Amino acid sequence: MIRPVSDLRNNFADISRTVHETQQPVFLTRNGFGDMVVLSMECYDELRLDSEIYLKLAETERNESEQKRYT
Repeated sequence: MIRPVSDLRNNFADISRTVHETQQPVFLTRNGFGDMVVLSMECYDELRLDSEIYLKLAETERNESEQKRYT
């Protein structure tokens, strides 16, 4: 969902309900351009955990690749 940033002030309860019910982000625009993303804490925590897992996997792959070059 995309909404103007002014809706955050004017319709906070509606935006909050939307992100919690849909478990999807709300993208906020300012002057027609992307400005912010609103997420529920649950979605944020999940996104952060996924990011940490991907970073660890990438690091492991890099380490394995470097070890293969030196053997």
